Amino acid sequence: MLHFIPSTESTQDDLHDRAAAGAPEGTAVVAGMQTVGRGSRGRRWDSPAGGLWMSVLCRPATEPALEVLSLRVALAVCGTLDRIFPGLPLLLKWPNDLLLNDRKLGGILCEARWQGASVGWVVVGLGLNLTNPISAALAAQAINLEVVVPSPTPAMLAPLMADSIVCASRLGGMLSDAEIEAYRRRDWLHGRQLVEPAVGRAEGITSRGELQVADPSGSVSLRRTGTVILRTNSR
Repeated sequence: MLHFIPSTESTQDDLHDRAAAGAPEGTAVVAGMQTVGRGSRGRRWDSPAGGLWMSVLCRPATEPALEVLSLRVALAVCGTLDRIFPGLPLLLKWPNDLLLNDRKLGGILCEARWQGASVGWVVVGLGLNLTNPISAALAAQAINLEVVVPSPTPAMLAPLMADSIVCASRLGGMLSDAEIEAYRRRDWLHGRQLVEPAVGRAEGITSRGELQVADPSGSVSLRRTGTVILRTNSR
């Protein structure tokens, strides 16, 4: 069930409250705007009117692979957008960004709540820039879908996105070879020189969702979390 609301502080917080009250899997909150939207690592997420700001409740029957869920959801979201808008040149930037024309189109945030030793539920947040204005401060880094697609709307995309997110959350285990290959084809970071989360060249991801970074000697380290900072003129 989708709940469309004009405005809220955070769709994530709204849906956690609904989940605690017993809302079923697939429940989604879609807001016209968020006043205190958040992204990964607690960063503020600018959420003006015109974007798709939604959170989807997942209650996997088996223990979800939380370490790869955001990557799995990202692949599912890209696949859904491909079906709606064939030929859209979408790429993924580890760990949770969707890129269009080298600029950020959207992001994913997965938050689990525990009940004892088990995951009680997972709320998956999806933010996509559709027709919302991009501030001058973000214009060089962000883009909206309207640049390449005429008049995309939250009402058009939200039901399909909710379904694809729930389906992705039901996949168990680590990333399969097919998923890793699908990610490789969209991997914006691959081959780029990094300063963070480690110094070296990005070499794709592992089945556990770790970023592989090869240092100048060729030794490869694995990073499970962190902020990506590119070396100047990395390509």
